Amino acid sequence: MRKLYYIGLEPNNRDYSLQLTDWNTSVFHRRGLDYVVVPGESLPQVKTNVNGTVDDCHARSFYAMSQMMNLARMMKNGEVYFDDILYFEDMFMPGIECLPYIMYQVSGEYRPQIFFRVNNQSFDPDSYSHYTGMNEWMSHYEKMVDTFANGFIASSEEMVASMKSAGYKAPIYNVSGLPFSKEEVLNRVDNDIKPFNDRHMRVVFAGSWDSEKQPDFYMDFIEEWTKRFGNNVEFVLALCDDLKTNNMDLMERTFKLEDENKLVVYENLDRTSFYHLLNNTRVLFNCSLQDWTTTSVSEADTLGCNVLFPAYRSFPEVFSNDHTRLYIPWSIEDAITKMHNVLQYPSDNMGKISTYNDETIDRIVNIFEGRGTEYLRIKSNYRSHARHGKYF
Repeated sequence: MRKLYYIGLEPNNRDYSLQLTDWNTSVFHRRGLDYVVVPGESLPQVKTNVNGTVDDCHARSFYAMSQMMNLARMMKNGEVYFDDILYFEDMFMPGIECLPYIMYQVSGEYRPQIFFRVNNQSFDPDSYSHYTGMNEWMSHYEKMVDTFANGFIASSEEMVASMKSAGYKAPIYNVSGLPFSKEEVLNRVDNDIKPFNDRHMRVVFAGSWDSEKQPDFYMDFIEEWTKRFGNNVEFVLALCDDLKTNNMDLMERTFKLEDENKLVVYENLDRTSFYHLLNNTRVLFNCSLQDWTTTSVSEADTLGCNVLFPAYRSFPEVFSNDHTRLYIPWSIEDAITKMHNVLQYPSDNMGKISTYNDETIDRIVNIFEGRGTEYLRIKSNYRSHARHGKYF
């Protein structure tokens, strides 16, 4: 690899995208790579009701297309060569069709390799692309990208399986984790991790309040817990945005639990405020259908929080099959049993998930440098990798 061109996400102080470029470039710098961060232009922040379901669809599109314009300019200037790599932080990239349009017309000397990190596409039955109806065209977009991609970077074996069954042809690599920087997160709380036994008896739910995150299960859990044990635990919903949902039927119940002092809702948290909240919390709880890996598990694990997730889809791989912190999906009873334990004692495996994910970007760089064959999933036995513990 001569040079790496990094095409990242628009930074947003309300989610980890603000840190993502820094997490990557710090590794690129440490590894001695010659790299370029392809810039984009942001739309002015205007309060409007014309917003996206998951993200700001206008801002996402505008920023991505401006990145593609800048990349096309670099290619026109002869700055990009065959032994360079274009690394896209997300597979969906408005304006991406200009790449094959250019590369099919220029000589091989100016055709770089192209890699995409895959986050969530139409192969996921719980993706917002389905309930919005956009999967009808999104699947065609994915097939187009598949024709010119040199590689896709997946975060789990289950994602690989879904991509394979969807007919992806380009090489797929599983780095078994998401980009993360443990050091940067610790610096946000001045490396002052609160002892577990001194923490507030608090459980945090940190996903969006959309249906695929199963907020109704979390509320079922809260009501069953408080019915049995009273209000001995503070249950929290921590949001980086306003409280909103794609299922308005949930809102009346949410407000009712707030009025009954069974649920506390924090809205519009920036990353540092969220980290300080986790640093005084005992458990991060998850019941999502489609988080795949989720950055929040690494953040909580870094900050001395126990984590309790369903043994569903890719979470057993994330947890290296740790039965003490995985509960039977949709079982309130098993979740309550496991919650008792993780509220009382820090896990013996605390810190291992975040340490493993702290090396994810290095694994990606290894692939770019031709040293990542162990992550390549060509055969149909990719699921056999999930049987074995990753780190203990």
